[in-house]
Amino acid sequence: MSIKTKIAAAALAALAVTGSIVSTTSSAEAKQPGWVWGVGAGIATAAVVGSAIAASNDPYYYGYHRCGWVAQYNAFGQYVGRVRTCY
Repeated sequence: MSIKTKIAAAALAALAVTGSIVSTTSSAEAKQPGWVWGVGAGIATAAVVGSAIAASNDPYYYGYHRCGWVAQYNAFGQYVGRVRTCY
């Protein structure tokens, strides 16, 4: 599992726990519409997931990466196949 997937799963679990705590501790009375909590939770989740995705990508300090196919050899010098590499 990649780090992005782990962070997204942790954020979703935290959101589910927070939502269950909020829904069980509030009393049934007239108040603001329930969609306000959903909008707030959606914005918070988008911020967490967006920052996790942005943090996992390489910065473009030197421009875009160049990618190509490179021959791969085993320990005996025999051709094994090609591998896509980016530099």
